[in-house]
Amino acid sequence: MSIQLITFDLDDTLWDTAPVIVSAEAVLRQWLSEHAPNLGAVPVEHLWSIRERVLTSEPGLKHRISALRRRVLFHALEEAGYAHGEASELADKSFEVFLHARHQIEVFPEVEPILETLAKHYALGVVTNGNADVRRLGLADYFKFALCAEDIGIAKPDARLFHEALQRGGVSAEAAVHIGDHPGDDIAGAQQAGLRAIWFNPGGKVWEAERLPDAEIRSLTDLPAVLARWNALSN
Repeated sequence: MSIQLITFDLDDTLWDTAPVIVSAEAVLRQWLSEHAPNLGAVPVEHLWSIRERVLTSEPGLKHRISALRRRVLFHALEEAGYAHGEASELADKSFEVFLHARHQIEVFPEVEPILETLAKHYALGVVTNGNADVRRLGLADYFKFALCAEDIGIAKPDARLFHEALQRGGVSAEAAVHIGDHPGDDIAGAQQAGLRAIWFNPGGKVWEAERLPDAEIRSLTDLPAVLARWNALSN
């Protein structure tokens, strides 16, 4: 069956994530030092210990990373001596500061031209575990839907997330392919749900899992040729 739906991972597939997260964390810490000085000097390790405590008491937040970060900030602010109401307000404001900085992303230069080309022939979707929002990045018009793990509390590699993508795309698994950088979350997850999976591997890493991806690309510009080859074989 020819491909009708293409779903994309976001972080480290459409852009390089590490630099923007490092920058966003620095922006957050600077904001906290100015607006919540009691917390400004708290070591990162303490925030991680709060995170572990929160996840122990509220395991449902594991895949709701925005809600989790807000909750951690709230508990950290309360423990730093801020009253409940003030801690809640500061947590909300500081999270928005982080989220804004988290969206100061440099999309790979080939992304928009490729999405524009593909959108003429295929339905496109997003399947991500992260909290980047394609609407805030000006990319939403290319996609039929954007499915974030925290919206439904299920994260890749859980096959249910990919099944939801198939439902939103209105196709069977045989007519869909997922592209992502993570061997487990993206490739194994998609394949377990019956989709084909293309490994985005710009760094030329060695594949170590037992089951191979259905294809491997070093650049998103290689995608149209792979899809055309598959579609020609299915006709």
